[in-house]
Amino acid sequence: MSETFLDALVVGAGFGGIYQLKKLKDQGLYVIAIDVASDVGGTWHWNRYPGAMSDTESYLYRYSWDQEDLKTYPWTKHYLYQPDILAYLRHVTEKHNLRQHMHFNTELISAVWDDSSSRWIVETSTGVTYKARYLITALGLLSRQNLPHFRGIDDYTGELYHTGSWPDNVNLKGKRVGVIGNGSTGVQVITAIAKDVKQLVCFQRNPQFSVPSGQGPATPEYRKSINNDYNKIWKDCKDSMFGFGFEEASRPTSSVSEEERIAIYEKAWNRGGGFRFMFETFGDITTDVDANNCATDFIKKKITATVNDPEKLQKLMPTQLYARRPLCDAGYYDQFNLPHVSIVSLKDTPIAHFTPTGITTSDGTPHDLDVVIFATGFDAVDGSYTRIRIQGRNGQTLKDHWSNSSGPTSYLGLTIPGFPNMFMILGPNGPFSNIPPAIEIQVDFISNMIADAEKTNGAGTGKGKTVIEATPQAEQDWTEMCDEMSKGSLFAKTDSWIFGANVEGKKRSVLFYFGGLKAYGDRLKDVVGHGYQGFTGL
Repeated sequence: MSETFLDALVVGAGFGGIYQLKKLKDQGLYVIAIDVASDVGGTWHWNRYPGAMSDTESYLYRYSWDQEDLKTYPWTKHYLYQPDILAYLRHVTEKHNLRQHMHFNTELISAVWDDSSSRWIVETSTGVTYKARYLITALGLLSRQNLPHFRGIDDYTGELYHTGSWPDNVNLKGKRVGVIGNGSTGVQVITAIAKDVKQLVCFQRNPQFSVPSGQGPATPEYRKSINNDYNKIWKDCKDSMFGFGFEEASRPTSSVSEEERIAIYEKAWNRGGGFRFMFETFGDITTDVDANNCATDFIKKKITATVNDPEKLQKLMPTQLYARRPLCDAGYYDQFNLPHVSIVSLKDTPIAHFTPTGITTSDGTPHDLDVVIFATGFDAVDGSYTRIRIQGRNGQTLKDHWSNSSGPTSYLGLTIPGFPNMFMILGPNGPFSNIPPAIEIQVDFISNMIADAEKTNGAGTGKGKTVIEATPQAEQDWTEMCDEMSKGSLFAKTDSWIFGANVEGKKRSVLFYFGGLKAYGDRLKDVVGHGYQGFTGL
């Protein structure tokens, strides 16, 4: 057992943790980052499954603060695959000499606030105890796996994998494979492996709308055009609603003729990108049911034109609103024209139990499988926190704090009353947007607030020294506003991870701020402009 005293401890070494470590180090603080993984990457360290790819344009799925890297670091396609993203984050870590401040294979076991010393006492799996004045968690939106339990699963003798912890050197070629789940991950996995496996059985709960990704090479000419305009691109990104590199449409669906509408959909379909189709075509697809139906009618016709088998088509045809995280693919529906690819509707015939050789559905049909892949997603946003003992003032744990409210709550998606000097990157009710720019906005705010508090109160610990805490009223007001804002979106009318509805037994609640990236950034500026409104200790 050993103790290490720190100014700040960062938990996580993905996009958020890397940038937070750099910022605080540059401010002169003694800071260390820990991660349970063996290397940097966060989400992109664990999610190594076939076809794993970001659906954000390559030139915006990176940091904006390194101008040299923006223009010179290689990216050859419109969208980055998992190995590309992991290589990029490793590059940033090495270039900025951050690895020496990182401790890997180190799991956060518990974090307890000590009022007497104004420090967080953090126990880890390595036996090292960190005593830090500031605790910043960058646990990731999607890091705690959602792994449903099925009767008989322990009896299964084949290979079992969850896409969120994919091991190296998995060989699926020539095998009988079952994939449970057809969200973003499931769509990517199914598309990537279909041609290589002997048999593919896709177990789906809800049919999904998916549009082409538009994946393709980034030509030198294209890269040059981006490089010449990077400053404007990033300004526009952070001034936009979702930060995906395009101007979101404001026009209503009903403002154009049917012929014009179809032409707009067709252009978006051909260009590719899930977020582009949902938000660049018309401004009311996610707020107006009639507008949503117009968009889904178009996509349904595309699905019908692609899938040849009537039975498969019927199972693949979505019946709910187009109001989940928008998916895109590289030929998902085409895979179901392959004779060895089948689909099981879990609405009609749920999984009854596992057997030693596979899965049996409720109608008694056995599916013999060599491999079962769980593409069942994550206990998103708060799931990574509730599994850890985080204890604030007066012995209250974070899990208890959230269980006593309508769900996971925060002030600004960053901090929680009763948990002083603790800040969350991408915490509950943070912005629903492209991840890297959202992270940058939050990390900059956290870092600047710490710097301002240090100037005001003086560095150190003890009574009267740098204790930053959100007020209960600020948390309540922010939570109520996020909840009210979500009611205007059709996202609230579907069961998805965006509201925690994908995890059995989990309380459905709002998990995001739907006001947009620019409005969120403006709110943070307003908080600062009013003397860190909603916080004490500054």
